Amino acid sequence: MKEYEGSFKALKHKQPQRKSTTKRRFLRKSVASVLLLNLLCFSLAPVMALAEGEQTESTSTESTTTETTTVQTTATSIPSVNSLGLEVSSAILLEPVSGQILLNVNGDQPLPPASMTKMMTEYIVAELVKQGKFSWDDVVTVGKNAAQTIGSRIFLAEGDQHTIEELYTAMAIASANDATVALAEHVAGSEQAFVKMMNDEAKRMGMNTAHFANSTGLDIADMPEGFRPADGQETVMSALDAAILAKYIVTDHPDFTRFTTIQSKKFRERDTSPMVNLNWMLEANKEVTNFKQFAYEGLDGLKTGHTSNAGNCFTGTAERNGMRLISVVMGTASDKARFVETRKVLDFGFNNFETKQIVPPKTTVAGTETVTVKKAKNTEIPVVTDQAVSFVVPKGADTSAVQPTVTLADEGTLTAPLKQGTKVGTVTYSFKAPGMDQTLEKTVNLITAEDAEKAGWFKLMMRAIGEFFSDLFNGIKNLF
Repeated sequence: MKEYEGSFKALKHKQPQRKSTTKRRFLRKSVASVLLLNLLCFSLAPVMALAEGEQTESTSTESTTTETTTVQTTATSIPSVNSLGLEVSSAILLEPVSGQILLNVNGDQPLPPASMTKMMTEYIVAELVKQGKFSWDDVVTVGKNAAQTIGSRIFLAEGDQHTIEELYTAMAIASANDATVALAEHVAGSEQAFVKMMNDEAKRMGMNTAHFANSTGLDIADMPEGFRPADGQETVMSALDAAILAKYIVTDHPDFTRFTTIQSKKFRERDTSPMVNLNWMLEANKEVTNFKQFAYEGLDGLKTGHTSNAGNCFTGTAERNGMRLISVVMGTASDKARFVETRKVLDFGFNNFETKQIVPPKTTVAGTETVTVKKAKNTEIPVVTDQAVSFVVPKGADTSAVQPTVTLADEGTLTAPLKQGTKVGTVTYSFKAPGMDQTLEKTVNLITAEDAEKAGWFKLMMRAIGEFFSDLFNGIKNLF
């Protein structure tokens, strides 16, 4: 040790002072570089582990519900429509929730709909009341057009005053033409201005063949002179159009039965007899002697129609075991026949089909369990469907072949924070049921199953460093 110290001192005395200072600086820089390199190496380990841990954590997250399908026994054999022996110009059977058409006989053919036209008047008035633009208690003053309107009516005189609700009731259950015109003029100022509203609504609803000439369904020649449309074009509507219109009524105004199930009611207290509902198929009529042969279980609406050009028509709706169906028959030979034919159509639906839930709400779609959300604490966020998916299928149908097709939003647009329930894409479920020509489809949203909270600055920095070195390593690896 003494030898070493002596040698060191001798060496020190032999070197100039400036060279000694330079050497010490070089030594300090070398030590600092080594320490910095070690710091980076040791810091990378937790960063890479953190990134790997986040990925593991997100992929191991379990959603509350997993995708399920139900396997049933062999489906019921669906009879042919021809076997029903329908005596109609056209007919449609539709399930309003899915929009599925279960029976179609010339359903796209535009025909005069008679008083089924009033369903559009009913929809518009009810919608305006719902929006608060009118009230059921608002008083309507009857004008000349309404007072002169013929056909089914309650004999309103010009200047009479009645509430919207009173006139609406007369229109719904007794198909009163004069009450209908009075409502149309009160809402729009004139019947033809109201007709424009009707045609605009028909276009919005997708009623592709419908054209309205008036609010009632009367032939133009039967309208009062001076109030007829200038173009002379008659009202037409296909059975499918009528079913679509009825679908909007039962969907947007589920309280429609408040009016349509009234069996009879006096319009005025002084009237000697009440208005009688022209819908003989109401379930409540099963105790009424004259109508009990037509009463149908679950039937609670909707609208009859008759003119010499249209023949007899009926849009009916009934609900059984949680499934509602809408039927339309047009061009039957008599008022009784429209109900007889409607029974055939509805029986075809209720006897052979059922509503089956294919996918429950909050379901995870296999292969799309998560989406990547930038800047989130956990970058992989679980996603689920926002609602259930149900199809109307033949009874006993095997629905295990349902196929989901996922469309996700651009992940570059998904940045934390995101609230639970944020839409991040859609999934379309498709199914071709045995015995049905159409492929059933329904699209629902994919939503986040939990909040995507934004990560703190330190975590984001460490993640960025980890991604940088990961990319660098992969780039070097690809060189070889």
